[in-house]
Parts: sequence; structure tokens; C-alpha cells
Amino acid sequence: MSTLFRQIAGLLERTYASTGIVLEDCLIGRERCNHLTALAGAQARELSELARTFLRHSGDNLFIGIYYSRWLIEQLEHHDPRHGLSDSNIGHLIAFVEEIDHALHAALAFRRGNRDLASEEFARNLELQARVDTYLVLLLFVGFFRRTQRVSRHDRRWLRFHLFQRENPDAFSDANLRTRYMETTRLAARYTRMLDALNAARRVDEIRVFHALDYPGKREHILRLMPPAGGSRS
Repeated sequence: MSTLFRQIAGLLERTYASTGIVLEDCLIGRERCNHLTALAGAQARELSELARTFLRHSGDNLFIGIYYSRWLIEQLEHHDPRHGLSDSNIGHLIAFVEEIDHALHAALAFRRGNRDLASEEFARNLELQARVDTYLVLLLFVGFFRRTQRVSRHDRRWLRFHLFQRENPDAFSDANLRTRYMETTRLAARYTRMLDALNAARRVDEIRVFHALDYPGKREHILRLMPPAGGSRS
């Protein structure tokens, strides 16, 4: 899956900016993941066993660890999303893309001078950005396999179900994690509806402005563009 990793990382860097880091060099194994999870504390143990991103800095140096379970990689190799997306591989691709996105935007934020990597605001910012970017990456995968390269309304509903509705934040025993994932998922669902209405050029301009905002800025931006509607449909 190294080629898929490079393709997705390259796409994100072309969209936003180069990190100056070879993100593939940040991949770690199970033993290192277990060690970093233990150091991160109880909350980290509730996160997915399939994939995780670890961040640490010392002075002007940022250290990134990206972990994928062997099982996840085997599933992606067996059901390669480059040959088509289906119910059997979309969840695995979502997990794969989100960790690349976390690492990339953490590196870009660090270059902009953000050193508060352990803050809840920083975590929510990465999670919201990853949900938005993953939706856009999934659209590209779906469009590639359509003869007209147009994504249907049915396709979008299917993607939204897997990205914004399938997971259950209530499964977290930690209240902070529950609210983090509930809020960022709701905001990402609302923001991507607005992105769907833009043409390709305007969409790129919009997400480049969006990614540079901090979390309160992103939240305000979404609520200003898309005021809450009467329902909670995504």
C-alpha cells in the first residue's frame, strides 16, 4: 500500500502545501504504536486499533508516527480501492486517508508556528479537517470509476453514510472524545454539503482558505456559510 500512501499524500500536498516531510518515513510498527499509546494516556487507548497518528515536538522539531494495523493493510491489499470502492473497502480507505491527513495538517500547522499539539482545540481542528478532506478524496475515487466521471446523488448519499453516519461517537466512554467526534462530524457533514454546490476551481479555493483557520475559525466559518437547518440530516 506504499504507492497508495504516496498518491494520497501527494494529492493532499498539491492541494494545500508541501510539508517538507516524507510522510511515508513516519510509518511505525505495532511495537512502537503500543509504546506511544501507553505514553499518551488512557484517552488514547479508546482510539481505533486500526490506525493512529502520534505527534510530539521538541523545540523546533516535530515528530510524527503513523500507524496502520497489519489487518487494515491486508484488507486494502485484498480489496484495493484503486480497483473500485464498495461496502467491503470504503471503511478501510477512510481510516487510511484520515491518518495521512492528520499528519499532513499537523505538519503544516507546526510550520505556521502552532506548538500546542496536545490541546483539545488542535485535536478537533485535525479531526474536522480530516473528515472534510477524506470526503473529497472519496469523491475522486468514486468519480474515477464513473464513465462520465460524474458522482451521482446516490454516490454522495452512500459516501456520507459511511463517513458521517456509520460511526457511533457514543461508543466512547470518555465524554471529551464523544463530544469531539459528534461535533466535528456534524460540522464536516454541513460544510461538505456546501462544497458540493461549488465547481472544482471554487472548491479548491474555498478549502485552502478553510484549512488555514484554527478550530474556532473553522466552526464560525461553517456556521456562517451554512446556518443550522430545521433537521439534522447530512
